[in-house]
Amino acid sequence: MLLKFEVYRDGRQWGARALGHAIFTQARSLDKLYENIKEAAHLHFEEAVEAGENLEILILAEAEVPGARKVATG
Repeated sequence: MLLKFEVYRDGRQWGARALGHAIFTQARSLDKLYENIKEAAHLHFEEAVEAGENLEILILAEAEVPGARKVATG
């Protein structure tokens, strides 16, 4: 099963929410957030995991690049 998580910065915290599922988590660092995402996904789908279902996690995130400018094409 493929789970997609949207990762975002909310002030001083990082947050993540699963697309299409009621799974939310947050942390102060990205490393801890990734740990929390794995734990939350396994807890949410505990029965499926115990039955042998494989969980794949895809992280979707936006990033700011200092000094970059938006360019219109067309």
